[in-house]
Amino acid sequence: MSLVPSVTETLSAWDVEPVACTRFCERNDLTHVGGTKNPDIDAIVSLRPDLVVVDRQENRREDAEALMAAGLDVLALDVVSLAGLDAELGRLAAAVGTEAPIQPVREYDALGLRAFVPIWRRPWMTIARNTYGSSALAALGVANVFADAATDYPVVELDAVRDRHPDIVLVPSEPYDFTDDHVAELEAIAPAVRVDGQDLFWWGARTPGALARLHAAIGAAPGLPD
Repeated sequence: MSLVPSVTETLSAWDVEPVACTRFCERNDLTHVGGTKNPDIDAIVSLRPDLVVVDRQENRREDAEALMAAGLDVLALDVVSLAGLDAELGRLAAAVGTEAPIQPVREYDALGLRAFVPIWRRPWMTIARNTYGSSALAALGVANVFADAATDYPVVELDAVRDRHPDIVLVPSEPYDFTDDHVAELEAIAPAVRVDGQDLFWWGARTPGALARLHAAIGAAPGLPD
């Protein structure tokens, strides 16, 4: 069973069928057991899965502990960078009795940009260095202006964002549903471009294609410095 959208997508690509997943996993044909942050523990336990896969960045510790207390086997992944992705996928593959396919990630021409990446509104939040999204951008030559933040998902004020002089604002399609008004607000800081939040934050089977799509989308954004 997968409580991580990236894992559900990756297992599906590996032809390994989870018995259930979250409502965010884009597998409407599977049984849903709540969300990533509020899974239905009783429903999961009643299904008696051989394994429940969680991720330290995506799911709550207390839910994983409740599942283990109920006698279930829980695999906790922790994907925070491209560099560590292969090892975590190897752990996942071993746990489900398969081999992780080789996923070559090619080198990209560095875009040479400094970006602000909002992930929430009220309050404004962003990502720091020790996150998969920041690592993915770094592979494309996009520097995260809040890479040095003290927490992985810092709360920020837009005045503080301006003070860091980003070249671009990357507005992801998730986890927050940013409206056109929000984008216009962010345009006052730097050119804002919408990007696929799944490509930026989901990892696994989609990673090679996601990086290519992000590179193309960001590189084609209008109004960027030469």
